[in-house]
Amino acid sequence: MDEAAIFMRHLLAGSGALGPAEWAALFGHFLMLSLLAVGGAITTAPDMQRFIVGERQWLTEAQFSASVALAQAAPGPNVLFVAVVGFNVGGLSGVLATMVGTLLPSTLLTLRASRWNARHAQAWPVRALHAGLAPVTIGLLLATGWILFEPLAADWRSGVLVAGTIALMLRTKLSALWPIGGGAIAGALGWIG
Repeated sequence: MDEAAIFMRHLLAGSGALGPAEWAALFGHFLMLSLLAVGGAITTAPDMQRFIVGERQWLTEAQFSASVALAQAAPGPNVLFVAVVGFNVGGLSGVLATMVGTLLPSTLLTLRASRWNARHAQAWPVRALHAGLAPVTIGLLLATGWILFEPLAADWRSGVLVAGTIALMLRTKLSALWPIGGGAIAGALGWIG
């Protein structure tokens, strides 16, 4: 098989060909996670990591974290990390399975819920639901941060960089791009990593 054919095979099917049951499991898991994505798809990253890395072993922890980091560094919607993870699991077919699984239920539910919410916005159960979802979102974001930091936790320099970034962001109005750039430079120079 020539190099172009190998590249196209990898592009379409990923590095390891998944069987029909595995494709269904990948699609079904992302379909389920879509309904749990309170605060955005990034809040479901810990369970994606558990499923893809821990349970199915389709990616390593480092590959998963790199997939999320790459997508988050790129301009565009926050949900792009789902496509990168899907691509790394199964090429373009993986992108299709993960993105449709993630976007279909949440889109349909959002359309229905926004219409209902517009009619019942002042009802006390609706106001209570809105107030109760804020701490859930914060907890899910903290869990996501922990999962993404875990592969770097063995290197004390990474911990110092993360703590410094958090302190800088809490105490100043500095753009988040500066600490991101600093982390990129530190990684490029081999100081962390």
